[in-house]
Amino acid sequence: MATRWGIASAGKISHDFVTALSVLPLAEHVVVAVAARQLSRAKDFATLHNIKAAYGSYEELAKDPNVDVVYVGSIHPQHLQITSLMLSSGKPCLVEKPLTLNLKETKQLINLARNKKLFLMEAIWSRFFPVYQLLRDELKAGTLGDVLQVIANFGIPIEAVERIKQELGGGSILDLGVYLLQLAVLVFGPVIPEKILASGDLNKEGVDSSMAAILNYGAGKVATLSTHTRGTFPNEAFIVGTKGTIK
Repeated sequence: MATRWGIASAGKISHDFVTALSVLPLAEHVVVAVAARQLSRAKDFATLHNIKAAYGSYEELAKDPNVDVVYVGSIHPQHLQITSLMLSSGKPCLVEKPLTLNLKETKQLINLARNKKLFLMEAIWSRFFPVYQLLRDELKAGTLGDVLQVIANFGIPIEAVERIKQELGGGSILDLGVYLLQLAVLVFGPVIPEKILASGDLNKEGVDSSMAAILNYGAGKVATLSTHTRGTFPNEAFIVGTKGTIK
């Protein structure tokens, strides 16, 4: 039986997700409902993607018995509220990155999902690139030897883009930095660094336009990460070990 998806929010990222999902067999995945705060937007989205049900509230989506799992593609500040609603209604959730705006909210969602025994995942699409599977295989095989460094940067001129605004939860860390941090976690594992040095700059709206961080895991293992929303970086990553380097 196909997994029946509900889509929370009718914005651009939800369009991208549904478009990507449409390449999979209908016998495996099907989108059955979409919800937005404005019913007209939900109906337009449903018409475009041939979705049967369109709702003008997220509460209606949460109550739909035909929905097995919900993709939350709303703006960042709404992630906590919408995901909490879906989890509380028994719906597993795939939430667009960043999962929430801060640690407190993230712990709140994780605890709720655990209490409800429901699936909850942050949608980091790069984790599913073929190159990431290759990286996992090489790390597992020990090809690089003892991994000592992760060096990564991500900078693109997006400061004028709407989603970077403070009221939308924008910034170089939540928009770009999550990709670098998840790479460090993938390589070094879900362990807390022994020491973190970080610096950045805020624009006139109080939004972080750049970030540079050094995560020291001890035993010579370090992640050096940098982001920027005003300049174009090489946008590359290096995983350095005692036997070799992956770029």
